[in-house]
Amino acid sequence: MASSTSSPVTLRVLGTSVTLLEQIRERAEAELGIRLEYIVRNAAEAQRMAVLQPQDYDIYDQWFHDIDFVWPARAVQPIDVRRIPLWDEVTPLATNGHLHHGLLGRGSVPARRLFVQADGTLSDTPSDAISMLPLTHNVDSFVYCDEPLPDGLRPDDASWGWLLDPRFAGKVALQGEPTIGVLDAALAATAQGERFADLSNLSLAEIDRLTDLLAEKRRQGHFAALWANEEEAMHLMADHKVCLQSLWSPALMRLHDSPRRYRLATPKEGYRAWFGGMSLSCNLDGRALDAAYDYLNWWLSGWPGAVMARQGYYISTPQRTRAHLSDDEWGYWYAGEPAENTLVGADGYPLIAPGTLRDGGDYHARMNHVGVWNTVMDEHNYLVRKWTQALFR
Repeated sequence: MASSTSSPVTLRVLGTSVTLLEQIRERAEAELGIRLEYIVRNAAEAQRMAVLQPQDYDIYDQWFHDIDFVWPARAVQPIDVRRIPLWDEVTPLATNGHLHHGLLGRGSVPARRLFVQADGTLSDTPSDAISMLPLTHNVDSFVYCDEPLPDGLRPDDASWGWLLDPRFAGKVALQGEPTIGVLDAALAATAQGERFADLSNLSLAEIDRLTDLLAEKRRQGHFAALWANEEEAMHLMADHKVCLQSLWSPALMRLHDSPRRYRLATPKEGYRAWFGGMSLSCNLDGRALDAAYDYLNWWLSGWPGAVMARQGYYISTPQRTRAHLSDDEWGYWYAGEPAENTLVGADGYPLIAPGTLRDGGDYHARMNHVGVWNTVMDEHNYLVRKWTQALFR
């Protein structure tokens, strides 16, 4: 816990609504004796601020692939794992890149940009310093209405290609954020027969080919919408404006109350996976740095992971979290077992009905079926321009 003085330390945490929850802030303040100021932005705004304004935040709480922006900019400082008592309990998915010989996946595999080397570069070679403390993680795919599917399509043979299948024309939504949206689109195009040397790192010509395809689909009216955040995504499904779309876990959780039944696909090509974590601003030192380490360690301690589990996310120290979940909750969220009773969500309201089984199986089955990790492509700036031209102009 941060040392007591006449006034508590205030930490400014920059991130998104995924993890910057009020109940997390209140509990951390009470248990750590610090003050937390949450700076909630959308992903693009948070990333821009993280790179350009490290003096305006203390902790950056965001996706691991953002390290490819903030580390070269020297906006964040190394984290000393000797100050992380539970470091040895962190899942090998973060430190090795896979679980028990599962698929490593393409893209920004967290382990490859985790450890800080003597020359300041990042790699998967273990050291006493890391770029970001691995915390929340999950796999994403797409959601579809659990009603009669078009002829020839079966849930047990779900494919990313459905996002571009003409049988769903006018009923499909994509996420509009290019860094992640392009991976969904590339997975879909590959499943439809397109070929890319590495779909996690498209060349200029491949970006042109993919965005031309998307622009043509848009002109044909294939896409009903492009969503910018979880709220928009959830309402597109809840209001019956689309029947198939890429979706993040919290939005899916909110659809459990809908009279329509939705399913998260287990694509045969593999999920799109992501890892989140926290980095320390380059300007952080003294008492504030000590308090920041307290906050990072608190996130590994168990209770925060239980809050994340109730909105569908995993945590890097699952056994610590297990002590803060009921056996029924652990069985549903982590072990791939049907819920025996009604389970509440992160907001405390009923969420999961008895008998419900989580799509995709248990933790190991889901996290071992990764097709690609969220990533930053070498031609990122060109991609953003072409994506915007194809889908928003």
